[in-house]
Amino acid sequence: MFRSVFIALFVFVTAPLVFAEGWDPRNTAETSGESKLARRSQASLAGFLERDPSLQVFFDEAYGYVIFPRIGKGGLVVGYARGKGLIYRDGVAQGKAFMNQYSVGAQLGGRSYAELIFFRDQLEYDSFVDGNFSFRADAAAVISDDGAGTSTEYSNGIAVFTHERGGAMVDASLGGQRFRVEPFD
Repeated sequence: MFRSVFIALFVFVTAPLVFAEGWDPRNTAETSGESKLARRSQASLAGFLERDPSLQVFFDEAYGYVIFPRIGKGGLVVGYARGKGLIYRDGVAQGKAFMNQYSVGAQLGGRSYAELIFFRDQLEYDSFVDGNFSFRADAAAVISDDGAGTSTEYSNGIAVFTHERGGAMVDASLGGQRFRVEPFD
């Protein structure tokens, strides 16, 4: 009985955030999905800069960056998050990026957030593109507010900024983000 209730609660809490993220019944063509992702990414990038103009230094100096305009995360002891974004080099989108995160620990609820990752040089950028990149983002991310860019430095060649979009979640869990990139031809 307890197991059935637990599974039902987990599905109820996580499904709306995680599985509805990229789904749109009107979006039947891949190209429209790509243009929707591009619009969301550009709007998210503009939002980060609007909230914190000091991030411009990172855009100017970074070798490349990746933006995930919407990551959905939900959990009830066991959690899952996923998002889709674009990776940029010299201000031009180079491919699609996918993020998955599994976590275990004290967590309840769901939330949605945007994530922006800067790569200081080619080594970190190439590692990300090649799929050899993962990290525990909740330990390294800086919540983007006015002036956060002036007080943030690269850690191991990366700088991570997040912005909450909505939801409510109590989270003291352990987990890491894994990434995959599909370069544009």
